[in-house]
Amino acid sequence: MTLLRHSVAGFAALAKDGTLAVRIAEQMRHETARRPSPAEITSWERSLPVLAQDLIHAGLDQVEVLVEHHLPLTSKRADVILAGQHPRTKRASYVVVELKQWSRARRWEDDPELVLINGYPRDPRLHPVAQVRGYCSYIADFTKTLHDLDDALAGAAYLHNATQPAAVIDLYDYPQDTYGRLFTGARRGDFLDFLVDRLDPAVCGAPSADLLLASAIAPSKQLLAVAADEVQRREQFVLLAEQKLAYSIVMHEVERARGGDRKSVVLVTGGPGSGKSVIALSLLGELARRGRTVLHATGSRSFTQTLRRVAGGRAPRVQRMFKYFNQFIDAERNGLDVLILDEAHRIRETSVDRYTRAVLRTDRPQVDELISAARVPVFLLDEHQVVRPGELGTAADIEAYAARLGLPVRRVSLETQFRCGGSEEYVHWVLRLLGLASGGPLPWSGDPSFHVCVADCPERMEAFLADKTREGFSARIAAGYCWPWSDPRPDGTLVPDVKIGDWARPWNLRGERAVAGVPPAPLWASDPSGFGQVGCVYTAQGFEYDWNGVVIGPDLVWRHDGLVSVRRANKDPEFRNPHRVSDPEFDQLVRNVYKVLLTRGMLGTVIYSTDSETRERLQALLAGRDSQAALRPTGLIQSTSG
Repeated sequence: MTLLRHSVAGFAALAKDGTLAVRIAEQMRHETARRPSPAEITSWERSLPVLAQDLIHAGLDQVEVLVEHHLPLTSKRADVILAGQHPRTKRASYVVVELKQWSRARRWEDDPELVLINGYPRDPRLHPVAQVRGYCSYIADFTKTLHDLDDALAGAAYLHNATQPAAVIDLYDYPQDTYGRLFTGARRGDFLDFLVDRLDPAVCGAPSADLLLASAIAPSKQLLAVAADEVQRREQFVLLAEQKLAYSIVMHEVERARGGDRKSVVLVTGGPGSGKSVIALSLLGELARRGRTVLHATGSRSFTQTLRRVAGGRAPRVQRMFKYFNQFIDAERNGLDVLILDEAHRIRETSVDRYTRAVLRTDRPQVDELISAARVPVFLLDEHQVVRPGELGTAADIEAYAARLGLPVRRVSLETQFRCGGSEEYVHWVLRLLGLASGGPLPWSGDPSFHVCVADCPERMEAFLADKTREGFSARIAAGYCWPWSDPRPDGTLVPDVKIGDWARPWNLRGERAVAGVPPAPLWASDPSGFGQVGCVYTAQGFEYDWNGVVIGPDLVWRHDGLVSVRRANKDPEFRNPHRVSDPEFDQLVRNVYKVLLTRGMLGTVIYSTDSETRERLQALLAGRDSQAALRPTGLIQSTSG
């Protein structure tokens, strides 16, 4: 999706009459139901007219301009893509342009990949060449049209306000290539020559733009499917913008700690699918290749065991690199260079449990153990995924504890969205629905990259998802913990505990070993035979699948003007004790549970509620862009994708 498409001639005309930013803002509101920030509008008003003038001056009137182009399966946008024909190959050619208003910039602490700009002396930014190179790599990986085209893509970072060469001289120390070239206002002629070298001024760019926009999108490289290559050989993921910034800051802090005998904490926050685990595995692979002492740890049994199984499949010793948070009770202080703490929202008050050796039983906070274990502990977390009592992994907790220890904290917030089809709109809709963001529930306005449906019965949900599995997609059904959970029968078969009318299915297997063709609990989300059992939040958290079925149980129902929690309807043993978990705490936790469940899908989510009033309200919210639209007849799946 592109917010504005025009020929260079038309683009320049809009810039000249002053309506360019207004047009883009209107399209953003229409496409995403989001208003642009003042900073975005200012950027469009100050940078796009300069680019338009340069394109006209280069004689590229017929080239097509794609403004704010949505990178597939993410929420990230490239500033501009120019589409035309390559002067030499005579095939489609594209130039990705990252526009910066910076007039001065310098390298941050001798790290060429991180830069400081005027007005932000302590806030490092990713080098713009690294940023545009990441966009090019991502587009090349995910756009099938480009897979068979040689030399079809190039990238340029254009600092049009940098008219004094000495003011940005440090930035030229960073390596450049076809996917990432640096140009400034002082070298405007070089920029124009570069464009003409990639785009034929005499040929209309519309067919090339059509080709790009109509291209099929290759599926995302699934995190677990390539974990072995990630850890053992080389990086398999393209890191974008804030992801690359987080990665670079960690690498910077590691080298700084080793060189100066210093210690610091890195905190990376982001919602579901924002790339936290991709960053974690990229760091693990690169740090191991550099010979740094590094381990990966989570608080999730399912996630850790799946990583061990996939990443260590061909080299069992690699499995030892994946630990649990509670395994660092007696770790040597600063014994590691780096400890990567994925899913850090699952940090507990203490590591002590009934299996802990008596000599290690203390009231020491788990966060203290984890910070102590490495010179650079890296916490990656989503505060809305705290789903169990005693989980304390919030940004405030970690920052406060680091402050008490006198340690500096480098914090990076991930805004890019990869899960849910890259739909920020869907994640925001879920947060508003569950009361985890202010403003109350709102109608689903649609997003062409993500499908949302409400089923009128579980049978239709399952049939819909089963069709998707036959088409080659992955799919799972997960539910709130509102039914009992039985052990397998003596013959190994599972008890169909999740009963809704005549429909009944078993929960996923509890144990560590497969039984009668059913995968063990840690592999429910990643093993194809997991379809047919109902997962819970503890087996779904941290994973993704193409199509997501969610059963909202009677513990969260719509009454009056929003969802309310019903504690007596919940069967989770973690929530039974009202002295340990108060009613307000239960309410927050159960909303977080459904937030996790509703955000596991990559292509779409099918929702079913056991409560008729809740189904009706969900159907009304999904009836279309008009919230007053009449409900469709019962017996159908209510569906919208925009």
